[in-house]
Amino acid sequence: MLVQLGGLLLGAIPTAILLLLVYLLYSVLVHKPLKRVLDERRAKTEGAVQKAQADISAAAARTAEYEQRLREARLLVFKRQEARRKEALDVRAKALAEVRERVQQEVSQARATLAEDSSAAKAGLEGEAGKLASEIVQAVLRPAGAR
Repeated sequence: MLVQLGGLLLGAIPTAILLLLVYLLYSVLVHKPLKRVLDERRAKTEGAVQKAQADISAAAARTAEYEQRLREARLLVFKRQEARRKEALDVRAKALAEVRERVQQEVSQARATLAEDSSAAKAGLEGEAGKLASEIVQAVLRPAGAR
């Protein structure tokens, strides 16, 4: 039995050598190149993912910058509109003040003219009243036959 076992082991040596040779050839010809290709693919994939993340970050930064510029532009437009509105209100207030002053002057002139006319009318009425009073007195004092 030992002799048979020795014969089996001796017959298994070439199979073991062939198996070792096949393993070495598989390792050199298939496994190492396949591993290298897979590593390269993984590196490229991870690189692409990192590049995509960097692009996303850059796009987010550009978007934030664009939004900031947009806010600044809107604020500038609002400030300009507010300045124009204030300027228009100032012009309107100035024009209104000028109109009020002109109207006030016209009212003052009209009052002065009215006062002069009133004084002239009073003087005229007093003169008329004096004439009428003297005519009445003369008419009353005139002899009855002269009437």
